[in-house]
Amino acid sequence: MIVHDNPPHIRRMETGRDDAFGFEITGHITASDIENMFGLLEAAYELHDRIDVLVVVREFEGFDWSAALRKSTLSGKAHALKHIRRYAVVGGPGWMSAAMGFFKPFLSVEMRHFALDEEAEAWAWLDAA
Repeated sequence: MIVHDNPPHIRRMETGRDDAFGFEITGHITASDIENMFGLLEAAYELHDRIDVLVVVREFEGFDWSAALRKSTLSGKAHALKHIRRYAVVGGPGWMSAAMGFFKPFLSVEMRHFALDEEAEAWAWLDAA
């Protein structure tokens, strides 16, 4: 068994649909966490032109601003917008809902924020489990 000193803070969650992808975020997000997530999404785009994404945020401790503002991260976000049909965020700090509300009118992605205790509703909104 391999023990990781720094396990990933963004982990993939299994879903009931092959074109729906779930991620769980915990702790402090680093550049390697972001690169891992975009790598998983890139693989999904190879199989499906349009996907649905659910992100569950538990015990969020922030992220490295330098990682969030990297050219590769910004490029990954722009590429994701071409492929994501529906995007649900569950939990997280209050500013996440406000940020989604701010950007919603400018994007073609259907987005919704759910409270942590509404995770089942988020899965239902995506028609996934």
